[in-house]
Amino acid sequence: MTTWILLRGLIRESRHWGPFVAQFERAAPGSRVIALDLPGNGLRNQHVSPLNVRDMVEDCRAQLAHSGVAPPYHLLAMSLGGMVAVAWSAAYPDEVTAQVLINTSMRPFSPFYQRLRPQNYLTLSRLAFGGASDEQWEKTIWRLTSNHATQGVVPDWIALRQSHPVARRNALRQLLAAARFRAPVARPAAPTLVLASAQDHLVSPACSQALADHWRCELRLHPSAGHDLALDDGAWLVDQLKDWQALRKP
Repeated sequence: MTTWILLRGLIRESRHWGPFVAQFERAAPGSRVIALDLPGNGLRNQHVSPLNVRDMVEDCRAQLAHSGVAPPYHLLAMSLGGMVAVAWSAAYPDEVTAQVLINTSMRPFSPFYQRLRPQNYLTLSRLAFGGASDEQWEKTIWRLTSNHATQGVVPDWIALRQSHPVARRNALRQLLAAARFRAPVARPAAPTLVLASAQDHLVSPACSQALADHWRCELRLHPSAGHDLALDDGAWLVDQLKDWQALRKP
């Protein structure tokens, strides 16, 4: 049985994958699909978010060990989750059979102004320090991360935010961990697929291109989706995973 571990990004939780998890499970019968929360988010919102990505890896490994889910794993990760995947595969190459990285970015391959587009600096600063309401938060995140989903997702996100709020301290700690993370220069041992959205308004797709170029791995680009690729076109994402898996079979 192939075990897929799904990892979300900054201040987002496993339930933000929405219907994609069920889509993926239907498309990959016989596979086990597990969406984890990083410490400080979702069901783990009472935990303190680590200040470094490697400690996030250890938390994920501990969660799986506690649940009796043994390696090896396939990792599907977006944004900050992509950094966790890269750190995981580098530290424990025997545990990670393959990794798929979605709209992620990391040093030393991309400059800061590509990793977070400058037109978002003021908006995000106002959210973080301006006392924005839950509705203002989620509507802004929707505008920044989705090109295709309707505003109908916002009430669901507000409900998630209210049921398991992320402390401001944890949000800042996650941001700092992401800013500090430096990926290994060497090409990952695990087969790696990079997926990106050409119309990502939060993170430049040039970051994914840089990763693929440096590590000499395949990049597949969605022409119109936003940062949250699983939300904007989950069917396309599933198709890429199925096709890549088929190509890797002997």
